[in-house]
Amino acid sequence: MIQSSDVFMTTPDGAESADEAREIARGAGISAWRQIADEIEADIAAGRFAAGTQLPTEAQLATRFAVNRHTVRRGLAELAARGLVRATQGRGTFVEARPLPYPIGPRTRFSEIVSRAGREAGGRLLGSQVVAADPRTAAALGIVAGEAVIRLDTLRSADGSPISLGSGFFPLPRFERFGDAYLAYGSITGALASRGVADYRRFETRISARPAGAEEATHLDLAPGRLLLAVDSINVDSDGTPIQFTRALFAADRTEIVVES
Repeated sequence: MIQSSDVFMTTPDGAESADEAREIARGAGISAWRQIADEIEADIAAGRFAAGTQLPTEAQLATRFAVNRHTVRRGLAELAARGLVRATQGRGTFVEARPLPYPIGPRTRFSEIVSRAGREAGGRLLGSQVVAADPRTAAALGIVAGEAVIRLDTLRSADGSPISLGSGFFPLPRFERFGDAYLAYGSITGALASRGVADYRRFETRISARPAGAEEATHLDLAPGRLLLAVDSINVDSDGTPIQFTRALFAADRTEIVVES
């Protein structure tokens, strides 16, 4: 363990400070970067660094542990591999929140799920375009391959932390200018309601896993190669007509998929 006779100091408001310098236990058979990772993990578990908190900078941590920044960087990479922190380019390293329970059942609504978990749902439209339906999309929507559909690419978050990156496909002409509706109402559910779909249900869900590509990792604030949960789903309206086929990628460390029966 990292040695210190007085690891934390009490600040005037009663909180403990993790900024006191500590020395690595040299020659203990445990690498310095791993000791740093273990110590910060203990800080997180003890609540000294709460979910969403920005960690001290690499320079500050190097001073705290009396090591060079390269050693600190490797320790932080280990914490990221454990799913405890995420590094955001230009902003710093943040403590991850506990995985979001994400139930999948007949009525799966992202905003409702996030709100029930006591967190703030967010969504951002990355792009909207008309494309030709590939065979998988066409089969899901019950149309002929090559028919025009509107594609919406969205990034969804909980308390500002990216949770899922998705591409939703909607048949035309029923959902003409659906991107405008999404921007106006701020959610897929609201946009569907504006097109006369008062309610809808989940017809099918397929879940697999794969590593994140570079662009996907950038959007989700992950290191390339980190595990993603790939969720393909079909929603139908009250008449059973397919209205939406979605390919969504969830950050596996931030999501706990719950299949309801």
